[in-house]
Amino acid sequence: MPFANLDTAWFALIGLLWAGYFFLEGFDFGVAVVTPLVARDELDRRLCLNAVGPTWDGNEVWLLVAGGATFAAFPLWYARLFSGFYIALFLVLFALIARGVSFEFRMKDHRPGWRAAWDAANFLGSLVPAIVWGAAFTDLAHGLPLGPGGRYSGGLIGLLHPVALVGGLASLAIFALHGSLFLTLKTGGELADRARRAARWLAPAAVVLTGGTLAWLASAARPTVAGSLPGWFPFLAGLLAVLALAAGGLLLLRGRPGIAFAATGLGILLATGAAFSRLFPAVFLSSTVAANTLTIGAASSAHLTLVVMTVVAAIFTPFVLAYQGWTYWVFRARLTRPPAGKGPDGPA
Repeated sequence: MPFANLDTAWFALIGLLWAGYFFLEGFDFGVAVVTPLVARDELDRRLCLNAVGPTWDGNEVWLLVAGGATFAAFPLWYARLFSGFYIALFLVLFALIARGVSFEFRMKDHRPGWRAAWDAANFLGSLVPAIVWGAAFTDLAHGLPLGPGGRYSGGLIGLLHPVALVGGLASLAIFALHGSLFLTLKTGGELADRARRAARWLAPAAVVLTGGTLAWLASAARPTVAGSLPGWFPFLAGLLAVLALAAGGLLLLRGRPGIAFAATGLGILLATGAAFSRLFPAVFLSSTVAANTLTIGAASSAHLTLVVMTVVAAIFTPFVLAYQGWTYWVFRARLTRPPAGKGPDGPA
C-alpha cells in the first residue's frame, strides 16, 4: 500500500489524535487517581480539581475528534470497534460521564458526604478509562481472534488477555505519573511536595509495566500482513517510550520536574506510536487467521470523502490548536493555598 495514499495519511492522523488525547487527558486522569494519595484536606482536594478544572473538557475534544475522524475515514473500523468492544466502550463512556458531572456537581452542596460521593465519581471516572484505554490498545496491537470481515465476537471476557491486563496497568501507572508531575508543576507548598514523592514511586512502576508489555508484545507471534512495517520499528518506538519514562523519573530525582513532565509526555506519544505502527496496515489484527485481518484499504471511506476531510481539517485544525494553547496560557498560574481565613471554599 503506497504511503502517499490518503487512507494511510488518515490512519496516521488518527494515531496522532489519540496520542494528543493521551498526552493531555492522561494528566487529567492521573491527577484524579493520585488525589486520594496526596490530598490531606478539603482545600488540597479543591486545588487538585482546580489544577485541571479549566482544561479537562477541552482535552476531551481530542477524543471526540479521534472518534469522529474514525467514523468518517474508516466507517468499517468504527463499526467493528463498536460491535466487538461495545461493553468496554460503554464502561468508558459511563465513566467519562460520571467524571464530567463530578466537576459540575461537587460544589453544589457543602455537605461532606455529597462532596465525598462526587470525589469518588471523579476518581473512578478517571481510573476506569486509564486502565481500559491501555488494555484496548494492547489488545489491538497484540491481535484478536477475528472472524471473516474482521468481526470480533468474544465479548468483554475475550478482551481480558493477560497482556492486555498488563497493558492496562501500564497505562494507569503512566497516567498517574504524568498527573503527579503535572501537580508538581501546577501547585505549590506541601501538596506539590507530596505529588513529587508520589511521582518518585510511580516512575519505576511505569517503566517496569511498560517494558513488560513491550517485551510480551515483541515475543508474541504477529500475523503476516502485506505492507506491514518491519518488526523492529514498533519495538524501537516502544523501547524509546520506556527510556523516556525512565528519563522522566531520573530528571525528577535531579529536581527538574518540568523536563520530567515533558519526558513522560514524550513516552506517551512514543507508546501510542508503537501501538499504531505495530497495527499498520491493519485496523484490526487477527491473531488466528491472517486473512481475517481488517486492513486500512478495506475499512476506509471513498477517496472523495477523504479529500473533503483533509481540506476541512487543514482549515480548522490551526484554530482549534490556537484556542487550546491560549486556554493553557490563560490558566498557567501555579495554584497555592489561600491566605488563612479564606476557608476551603475561598479562592484557590
